[in-house]
Amino acid sequence: MRTLEEIAAGVRDGSLDPVELVEEAVARAADAAELNAVVHLDVEGARKAAAAHDRSGALAGVPVLVKEIVEVEGLPYRCGSASMDEVGRKDAEVVRRLRAAGAIIIGLSHTHEYAYGCTGTSNRVGPCRNPHDPARMTGGSSSGSAAAVAAGVVPLAIGTDTAGSVRIPAALCGVVGFKPSYNTIPADRVFPLSQSLDHVGVLTRTAADAAYALTALGGLGAFELLEPRLGVATNPEYLQLTAEARLAWSAALETFDALQVQLPDWSHSFTTAANLQGPEAVANHAGRSRDRYQPDVLQRLREASAVQPADYTRAQEDAVAITRQLDAVLQQVDAVLTPTVLTTAPLITEATTADGGLEVRKQLLNNTRLANLTRHAAVSIPLPTDGLPVGLQIIAASNEKAAAVACWLSDRLGCQPDSTS
Repeated sequence: MRTLEEIAAGVRDGSLDPVELVEEAVARAADAAELNAVVHLDVEGARKAAAAHDRSGALAGVPVLVKEIVEVEGLPYRCGSASMDEVGRKDAEVVRRLRAAGAIIIGLSHTHEYAYGCTGTSNRVGPCRNPHDPARMTGGSSSGSAAAVAAGVVPLAIGTDTAGSVRIPAALCGVVGFKPSYNTIPADRVFPLSQSLDHVGVLTRTAADAAYALTALGGLGAFELLEPRLGVATNPEYLQLTAEARLAWSAALETFDALQVQLPDWSHSFTTAANLQGPEAVANHAGRSRDRYQPDVLQRLREASAVQPADYTRAQEDAVAITRQLDAVLQQVDAVLTPTVLTTAPLITEATTADGGLEVRKQLLNNTRLANLTRHAAVSIPLPTDGLPVGLQIIAASNEKAAAVACWLSDRLGCQPDSTS
């Protein structure tokens, strides 16, 4: 498949037709309908935009899907919930930037309801399914964005990330998920989960495409692909991998040199992030009728209601201290590496246990929350593996360092795009 840069260059020089690009994407979306990755396909709007395209922009003619918690003027605004049935009144800033760069929005991608879940299994239209095995989950909450890119429906999709929601599905679906640093892409007109932690990010097939997309969206400056100083986290909590994930992780570590580094205390960081997220989530859902919310989302809101005001205030203070600790680590190295998640894609049925898939959620969320708490750039890239996808997480002090390391590592590891289309 062509890179984003090649698509845009082809549209600009006339060798590619935006109308044909849209038709191809629409056809691929139809072929992949069983995955539930696309919850609304705006065929008429996309065709109209393609026919009127002026063949300009860094993303000229690139078909894009936008996560359904992001407002797109005139398209359904439902956040994956049966309790919500609105229409976007105005484009979110990320949508405005996409259009300004020449991208064509073909529709909306599946989210875990209100972005409040990491499995991608709870939505008004049912679970999103992994292109590598439709019986398995995609991860969430940017479930459809990852699945659609992995299935070859689009080369670029927009996601959001509050505790790992871009990186988790990227890891499970075998694509790249780039969560840039906080407010790189403003989250206005994105339904909030936790304003302190919410980030807007991109999902693509390769690290180079992710860097190109963020550059086009105004979130990335120039960077060089020099051999980086890498650190590997030694905190035991980040390394409790399943056998299949451990095999890919261990093989990757043999291909480059890295220092062993200690990240801030895992338990303290995880609890601090949860105590920030909980009260903000509760406030964002105050006054809304919850009669038709998904059971797991209701359970999370009930748990979040137990966080006391003093705990929230303490979390705000602790977040500053934890950020300083990570900053100190990142002065020693260009990036810290961890597995993105502790497992390969679990079966969808594992999210429907009596405890709401608690054990699976622990495996998925374990490694990603820190970068939201500290607001650093973080990327998940796929590791070479013969089995289900496994992700490697890169945490860096800036978007430029994260992009440089992601591209360098992808080249070093020989990662090839793994589209299932």
